[in-house]
Amino acid sequence: MRCNRTLSVPFAAVAAVSILAAPAEPEASMGEGEARFLSRVRQLTFEGRRAGEGYFSPDGTEMVFQSEREAGNPFFQIYAMDLTDGEVRRISNGVGKTTCSFFQPGSDRILFASTHHDPRSADLQREELDFRASGKERRYDWDFDPAMDLYLAETDGTLRRLTTARGYDAEGSFSPDGEWIVFASNRTAYERPLDEADRRQLEADPSYFLEIYLSRADGSEPRRLTDTPGYDGGPFFTADGKRIVWRRFRPAGDVADLWSMRPDGTDPLRITDFGSMSWAPYPHPSGEYLLFTSNKLGFANFEIFIVDLSGEKQPVRVTHTDGFDGLPVPSPDGKTLAWTSTRRGGEGAQILLGSWNHEQALEALRRAPRRESAPEEDEP
Repeated sequence: MRCNRTLSVPFAAVAAVSILAAPAEPEASMGEGEARFLSRVRQLTFEGRRAGEGYFSPDGTEMVFQSEREAGNPFFQIYAMDLTDGEVRRISNGVGKTTCSFFQPGSDRILFASTHHDPRSADLQREELDFRASGKERRYDWDFDPAMDLYLAETDGTLRRLTTARGYDAEGSFSPDGEWIVFASNRTAYERPLDEADRRQLEADPSYFLEIYLSRADGSEPRRLTDTPGYDGGPFFTADGKRIVWRRFRPAGDVADLWSMRPDGTDPLRITDFGSMSWAPYPHPSGEYLLFTSNKLGFANFEIFIVDLSGEKQPVRVTHTDGFDGLPVPSPDGKTLAWTSTRRGGEGAQILLGSWNHEQALEALRRAPRRESAPEEDEP
């Protein structure tokens, strides 16, 4: 695997100095109310059209993320950054589409999803580049490519394919012991005969058929954990490995809430009833709460919130700055927050870091009002 090893401009001046201690933006530039949770906010990624979904290594010294920065490929590729010196290496092979990377605990392997095995990859890249060169524009829409499969990147650069089923296999993450992978897949829509209604649904919205699956770390013994109409995806284990958290969309796809369950799929618990698109839940390592993204305050206004793991309290808003703020991920020690944001301007989102005030988060949740029971008709 060929690696791109570059230093982003802001890091060249701070070589050998931890990025976690890099200079921060003035607190006055942050939205009112945000500073009680976040301080020393600084931008981590700069290169390319956009970057996002950054996840820390188990020891907190690296971050794996997706970025669109290859001249001949208009789609995301996967990169890892050393957080002590800013050195970046590419993990994926530079072909096709990729998404959703994650470190395997107990090793240096990295899980991600890719379509690079698809013989149409080069054609799809060229078609997208031609479309952009035409000056035309379209609304961003993730296509849930049925050639998307899970891969494990070995330390020597070898890419080991873990899934081969027709359908979108992605959004994977490991259990804390590194023995299990939880992921999203719509493979059943391609494995069984579909009636006319389901065929039309698959063509219009492949995400409708996505469910949560669990497999061994090598991709073997996959088993389905959820079975409801609508998109179930974005799963992560809690730090103790006793629960899985994920997002569940209503069949219409307009509203999503956070849920949790045991790793065997039992004891499903609805955590939010925000009446909006709430997604990207990620557990804080303390086990006290989740961080997540929601457009509760307006269709295009995505902000970061926190909520207790049992869903007894109303979520508390964290970010208050213009632009998209989402996909929050705390560091393994719980003291730093990484998230994807457009607040710095530019063509697309990039990854930011901020010092996280865990004590303030606990206090805010303690003071939050209790959540009322969700209306019965909101249940799937």
